[in-house]
Amino acid sequence: MSLIRLILNRIPRPILIRASMYFMPLAGFFYRGKGLIDPINGRSYRKFLPYGYGRLRENALSPATMSLERHRALWLFLKRRTDFFKKPAAVLHIAPEQAFYKRFKRLKHLEYITVDLHSPLADVKADITHLPFDDNRFDVIFCNHVLEHIPDDRKAISELYRVMKPGGYGIFQIPLDKNREKTFEDPSITDPSKRAELFGQYDHVRIYGRDYFKRLREAGFGTEALEIKALFTPDEIEKFALDKEEILPLVKKPL
Repeated sequence: MSLIRLILNRIPRPILIRASMYFMPLAGFFYRGKGLIDPINGRSYRKFLPYGYGRLRENALSPATMSLERHRALWLFLKRRTDFFKKPAAVLHIAPEQAFYKRFKRLKHLEYITVDLHSPLADVKADITHLPFDDNRFDVIFCNHVLEHIPDDRKAISELYRVMKPGGYGIFQIPLDKNREKTFEDPSITDPSKRAELFGQYDHVRIYGRDYFKRLREAGFGTEALEIKALFTPDEIEKFALDKEEILPLVKKPL
C-alpha cells in the first residue's frame, strides 16, 4: 500500500483536513509550473498529486487548493452555467470541502452555512438526517460525497428536500457505478476492510447504481445527470484534469 493510501485509510478525516491547511501552501509552491491548470485559483502546475483510497488516480489532487477532479468540475459548472457567483442566495454546504470553504465564505452576496458532525470547517454541528433548519430555507445546497456514508440516506435526502426552497437547486455528488443498475447496500457489513472491498472505501455503506436518481426523485426532486464529457471539451478535460466519465447530479425543487 502506498503512503498516500495508508494515510487516507488510517488517519481520521478531521485530522487530515487540519493537516492539509499547513500542507497546501508548500505543495502549491513545489508543484508550480506549466502543464495543468486549477480553475479554482487559476494557477498552473507541472502536475497534480495522485489520490485514491483504493486505486491511486494520477493528477487527481491539485496543490494549493486540494481540489479533486469533481471539485474542479463543479467550480467550472457554477462559473459557466449558473449565477452562483453573482446572485444573492442562502447556501447550505454539507461536509464542506477545503477547495471551496474559504472562497465561498468570502462571497459577500451569499449567506453561506456549513454543516457536518465532525468537520472543523462546519459552522453547525448536526446530523444530515435531522437538520436544524426551517422548511424552504436554502436556495442552493451542496452535498457531495456524503450520502454514501449515511445509513439512512433516504431520510437525509428527504431532509435536504425539506430545507431547500421551491425553485432551488443542488449538486449531490456520490461515487456512481454507471455499470450497476441497482444500488448495493447491506447494513450487516460493518467491517472496514469488507466495506472497502465491496463499497470502494472503508467508511462507505453502499455503492450507488443508476437508480440513485430514482431515490432523489422519490423525495420530490427533479433530476438531471450532467455528464462531464458533455459539459467540457476534450482539451478542457485534459487541461483541468477532470474525470470525463464523472456525472454531476443536479437536483431541483419544483416551484
